[in-house]
Amino acid sequence: MKHLMELFSANNFILVFQLLYVLTAIGVVIVVISENRNPLKTIAWVLVLLLLPLVGLIFYYFFGEDHRKKRLISRKMHKKINRKTLERIELLETLNPPAEYKGLINLLNKLKDTPLYGGNKITFYTNGTDKFNALIEEIKKATKYIHLQYYIFMDDAIGTKIKDLLIEKAKEGLEVRVLYDDVGSWTAKRKFYKEMAEAGIQVTPFLKVAFPLLTSRVNYRNHRKVVVIDGEVGFMGGMNIADRYINGANGGVWRDSHFKLEGKAVHGLQTSFIIDWYASRSEFLVANKYFPTLAAAGDNLMQIATSGPVGEFKEIHQGIFQAITNAKEYVYIQTPYLIPTDAIMLAIQTAAMSGVDVRIMIPKKSDTTFVSIASQSFIKDFLDTKVQIYFFTGGFIHSKLIVIDDALTITGSANMDVRSFEHNFEIDAFIYNNETALTAKNIFFDDMESSELVDPEIWEKRSRVRRFFESIFRLFTPLL
Repeated sequence: MKHLMELFSANNFILVFQLLYVLTAIGVVIVVISENRNPLKTIAWVLVLLLLPLVGLIFYYFFGEDHRKKRLISRKMHKKINRKTLERIELLETLNPPAEYKGLINLLNKLKDTPLYGGNKITFYTNGTDKFNALIEEIKKATKYIHLQYYIFMDDAIGTKIKDLLIEKAKEGLEVRVLYDDVGSWTAKRKFYKEMAEAGIQVTPFLKVAFPLLTSRVNYRNHRKVVVIDGEVGFMGGMNIADRYINGANGGVWRDSHFKLEGKAVHGLQTSFIIDWYASRSEFLVANKYFPTLAAAGDNLMQIATSGPVGEFKEIHQGIFQAITNAKEYVYIQTPYLIPTDAIMLAIQTAAMSGVDVRIMIPKKSDTTFVSIASQSFIKDFLDTKVQIYFFTGGFIHSKLIVIDDALTITGSANMDVRSFEHNFEIDAFIYNNETALTAKNIFFDDMESSELVDPEIWEKRSRVRRFFESIFRLFTPLL
């Protein structure tokens, strides 16, 4: 009798658990459908929730929440920061922007009050040694403050060298602020950041993830790499702070792109940092010293565009889409991960079929097997429309670079993938300058020397098993 009672109680528990799960899953499915997302994503999440009991709910809890209607900072505060910038730059009419890009300039400005800055000098770096030498040199010259933000700030040799230098500057009395992504820098020891904090550096993680209370924050990461020194010099691009950018990894060099910025667009980097800092520390940095009056340092016109999972629009995604569809002669793209949205894929295919010379360079050997296989599932779709695909064989290419028509360069932290366009907080520079575009074009051509052009006929002959696995991995890309 006792055994029967225990069995009955166990069965009741299972039934109650199953009922609660079904009700929860149905409730989440209703929420997913009512969010009016991309239909493919909606269907993918509904299938995961219904076909993978418990696992589906866990996946959605960590990765599925929609943040489009949220904001990191109020419109009032955003406008207050923008006023600091707009007080110190020329009106759009006086900058005489190129006629063929007025539409793109207006789009970025309307989407997120992204000013057009004149008078900028850009110095490109295509290897970690040159980039870190330049960064260290500028940090040493700092006299007022240093704002440093990275997705990954490792506690390895180069990370320790920069940390020690920042501590030295803090002891000299400078304001030093360090913002790192909590997930991107997970493998760095907490002692590394604690040492900076104890030396007087204001250091904080972006969207801290605390176990065991993991939230969907794990899916929305700050992928930006921004440095601002004294409000006069800035750095941005694709390189994090880690030894791999100097010593290489995965059997080869890490080829990446980064640049130093001097001129009025440093205000754009400062604005991005201040917004992320406020979101992390609730400290609002709007003193005049953070936005000094800057003289022209060069002749580059540019916009600093930011985007993320919050807000209605995807600024970088829409800017790149408009730039590709507006191309007349060529579009050259470097990206470590090629998982385009339907819109970007259609823009690239349409440009190629219209006679535009479209070339895409991706790594032959990636640091992420899943993403690499999923990326390769898109290659045939591009080859069929005469897009030229290059496999970089000189190591791992981590560069995020687009150059168009000897006139426009787009570079920064955003990859050509769903994660960068929809889930990560990213920053890209849209640079309207012929000389800079030619420099970026030459970087692309130099990398072509260490690349293999994919032959459509040979690619078509790869095994059916390989193609099947590519298709399977591609099914999960809407969830990325």
